[in-house]
Amino acid sequence: MFENQPKGLYALALANTGERFGYYTMIAVFALFLRANFGLDPGKAGLIYSSFLMLVYFLPVLGGILADLFGYGKMVATGIIIMFFGYVALSVPLGGDNVALWAMMGALLLISLGTGLFKGNLQVMVGNLYDDPQYSDRRDAAFSIFYMAINIGAMFAPTAAVKIMEYAQTHLGVSEADSYHFAFGVACVSLIISIAIYYAFRSTFKHTEVSSMAKKKTETTAADTLPAGETARRVVALILVFIVVIFFWMAFHQNGLTLTFFANEFTAHSSSGLQSMAFDVWNLVLCILIVYAGFAIYDAKTSRTRYIAGGVIVACIAVLIARYFTLPESTPVAAPIFQHFNPCFVVALTPVSMALFGWLAKRGKEPSAPRKIALGMLVAASAYLIMVVGSLGLATPNAQAAAGDAASLVSPNWLISTYLVLTFGELLLSPMGISFVTKVAPPKLKGLMMGGWFASTAIGNFLVSVGGYLWGDLPLWQVWSVFIGVCLVSAAFMFIMMKRLEKVAR
Repeated sequence: MFENQPKGLYALALANTGERFGYYTMIAVFALFLRANFGLDPGKAGLIYSSFLMLVYFLPVLGGILADLFGYGKMVATGIIIMFFGYVALSVPLGGDNVALWAMMGALLLISLGTGLFKGNLQVMVGNLYDDPQYSDRRDAAFSIFYMAINIGAMFAPTAAVKIMEYAQTHLGVSEADSYHFAFGVACVSLIISIAIYYAFRSTFKHTEVSSMAKKKTETTAADTLPAGETARRVVALILVFIVVIFFWMAFHQNGLTLTFFANEFTAHSSSGLQSMAFDVWNLVLCILIVYAGFAIYDAKTSRTRYIAGGVIVACIAVLIARYFTLPESTPVAAPIFQHFNPCFVVALTPVSMALFGWLAKRGKEPSAPRKIALGMLVAASAYLIMVVGSLGLATPNAQAAAGDAASLVSPNWLISTYLVLTFGELLLSPMGISFVTKVAPPKLKGLMMGGWFASTAIGNFLVSVGGYLWGDLPLWQVWSVFIGVCLVSAAFMFIMMKRLEKVAR
C-alpha cells in the first residue's frame, strides 16, 4: 500500500492534513454556531452553511485557471495565507448583531477564496507526481493514501472543537455562543503547521509546482498535446462525471446539517457501556491501529515484522479492555462528535478497499473509476435508507421541538451505521473521482478540470440547503427519501453513460 510511492506524496498529504484539520474543526460546529449565536432558523442557517460550502468548492475553478497560468505552487502558498487571515477574523467574538453577521460573512469569503487557491492545486500537484512513468501505475493507490491523510485531520477535528469549547465554558467563563470562536481559532494554529510542512519538504515535490502553460512554449513536449478531437472528448466525459457527483455531495454533506440536526434533536444525548467507547476518538484510533497491524502481518516479509505487528494488536486490545473497565456510568454525547465517525471509517477502511481492489485487479476484474463512482451513488442511497428505517414513528422536527423534555430520542447507532455506509460510498467515489480527473484531464487544462471537479462539488454543497428547508413540518422519512431519490437517479445516469466514460478512461 505505502511501498514505492514518491516522497512528495507524503509531504503534500501531510500539508493537506494540517489544513483539513482546521477546516473540519470549524465545520463540525458551524451550523450549530449559526443557530446559537445569531438565532437563525434551520432554513437560514442551512442557506449560509451551504453557500459557504459552495464557495469553498467553487472557487477552485478560479484557483485552477490562475494556476494554469502562473503555476500551482504560487497559488497553494497564496491560498494558505489568505485562509489564515480568514480564520483569524472568524475567531474574534463580535456578538450576534448584524455587524457581527457581516463580519462573519467577510471571514467566510477569505476562507473560501484561500481554499479555492489551495485545495485543488495541491491535488493537481499530487497527480503530477504520477506523470512520471516510474509511478504511473500507482496513481489510484496514491489518491487513496492522500484521501486517507485528509481524513486523519478530519478525524480529530470534532473532538478538538468540542473539547476546546468545553474548556472555554468551564475554565474561562465564556458563554456557549462565544465558545465557538475558540474552535475556529484552532484552525489558525493548524494552518501554521501546514505551511511549515509544505516548505520544509518542498524539495520532494517542487518539480510539480509549474503548470504546462506556465512553462516556456519551447519546453512544450508531445506529452502536453493531444490528437485532434481528443481534448473535447475528455472534457465532455469529465463534465458528465461532474454532473453526477453534484448529487452525491448534496446527500453526503448533510453530515454537517440535517444529520447534525438529527443528532442534536432526535438522538440520545448520553451513552453507556461498550457503545460509549465509540464517542472517544482515541478508542477509535486504537481500533484503526489494530486494522493496520493486521494488514502488516499479512504483508510482512519477515518474522520480525509479524511479531511487531502482533505486539501492536495485543497492546491495543489490552488498552481497550482497560479503558472499558474504567468507563463512567454515562458518557455525554454532543451532536458535533458524530462527525468524527466518517473520517475514522475512511482511515480504517482505506486499506480494506485498496486490498479488495488490488485483489480484483490481479484477476482482471477491478471496476473502472466511472463504475466505482456509479456504485458509490448506490451505496449512498442505501445509507439514507438506514435513516428512513431509524426515523419511522418519530415526530416531525417542529413537533419534536414542541415536545420538549417529552420528546422521543433514538439510539446513536442509527447515525453511526449511516456514517459507516456513507463512508463506503465516499471511498468508491471521491478518491477515485479525483484520480480520474488527474488522469483524463488534458495536460494544459489540468488546473481548470480539477476546478471543475470542485465546482460540481460546490453546486452539490449549495443544494445541501435543501435539507435545511425540508427540516420542519415534513416527516423525517420523507426528508431522507429525497436524498435516496437523487442518488438513485444519478447512479442510473452513470450506468447509462458507462461505455463512453470507460472508453476515455483507458
